[in-house]
Amino acid sequence: MKESPTTGRGTSNLKTIMRTVVKLLPTQGYPDQLEKGKTYQAQKESYRIFPIDVPISLVNDQWIAYADAIITKLTWEQGVTSLEFKIDRIYHSPFPVKE
Repeated sequence: MKESPTTGRGTSNLKTIMRTVVKLLPTQGYPDQLEKGKTYQAQKESYRIFPIDVPISLVNDQWIAYADAIITKLTWEQGVTSLEFKIDRIYHSPFPVKE
């Protein structure tokens, strides 16, 4: 751990990434059927940071975006990130976000 020049306290070299999509596998909680306004729950291994109360793309395991989801609750516990999210908009035409 390095010492911060401004506070004199230790700093870490951990990298923080704000997720701008929610990519879920079926085993993590990707919904079988998307329904606008419905609340769903999911879990992802490790600790992750997502914006709260802001629409972000919900993508499946093939990186295809099908809807905008709004994360309403995020908890970290025992190395797992748990999400509660609501479907805000379902896209008329799904699209790839990664090739």
